[in-house]
Amino acid sequence: MKKVLKKIVWIAGTIFFICLILYFAAGPKQQPEYGVTFSQNQAVALNLDWKQVYEAALKDLKVKKIRLPVYWNQIEPAAGQLNFEDLDYQINLAKENQAEVVLSLGRRVPRWPECFEPDWSKNNQDKNVRENNLLAFIEAVVRRYQGNKAITTWQVENEPFLDGFGICPPPDGRLLDKEIALVKKLDPARPVLISDSGEINFWIKASARGDIFGTTLYRYVFSDVFKRYWVNYIPFWFYSVKAGLVKVLHPGKPIVIIELQAEPWTTKGLLNTPIEEQFRTMSLKKFNKLLNVAKATGFSPQYLWGVEWWYWMKTQNHPEFWERAKELMPNY
Repeated sequence: MKKVLKKIVWIAGTIFFICLILYFAAGPKQQPEYGVTFSQNQAVALNLDWKQVYEAALKDLKVKKIRLPVYWNQIEPAAGQLNFEDLDYQINLAKENQAEVVLSLGRRVPRWPECFEPDWSKNNQDKNVRENNLLAFIEAVVRRYQGNKAITTWQVENEPFLDGFGICPPPDGRLLDKEIALVKKLDPARPVLISDSGEINFWIKASARGDIFGTTLYRYVFSDVFKRYWVNYIPFWFYSVKAGLVKVLHPGKPIVIIELQAEPWTTKGLLNTPIEEQFRTMSLKKFNKLLNVAKATGFSPQYLWGVEWWYWMKTQNHPEFWERAKELMPNY
């Protein structure tokens, strides 16, 4: 029995020591600069005028860092028929307001169902043809916007190694590498960001690619496995330890929080969920707790998730989320 206990203590001590080394390997903590992810689709889903929401984010919140998804199925609903009108509006308005844009492109970009391949491509049984369709679309997007100074970063795919979440094909590192190589060939000046789940994956595959690594940070969710609301009591140092591993493997690689939960998690849709129930996964108290956990990681910048919901909540006589976010933005 003593031998077993000694072995357990030795293993636990070794793990603790390794974690301690990795924690400090993550480097000095930074004061976070804040941004948002804006989704035209999400604003429309909340029955809002998406242009009004977007303009308010830039002019009222004074957001200076913004991530914009490029929805393939909307821009190219038919093969070769590209319509960039809405995306042009978003990028040009960001430029007018001196906001820096992370443009998220590929098949998998932010918001459910996660993947947005148009039916004309998705229904093709030839895998090579589908890959070429995707690469051609990425090339069209990069060529269109590579001269726009508002865009500071290309995000190639969103959480490309997060398997089992969303209506998506299985992860494909080989195809991802092709996408990254294409973007770097077309625009070698701007960095490429690759993201991964902060809670589920260990960042090994994602951090080995691109110039910047982006993690997510979620705490209050609804578990489809347990069929109940769930709190991830993951401490800030968990992210720092994983960041240390990234720094050891890839010295100098910047790490950001590309998606920080700041809206409720619901499987029924926000409009079908009573506000009191929404508060179970995002109240102002929870908002502030998440800000504190994220700040303790020392990663910067941090892109908040939920600007469309904050605006909608204002229309429901709950302006506190919008006002709290407004307090964050002038910090830089």
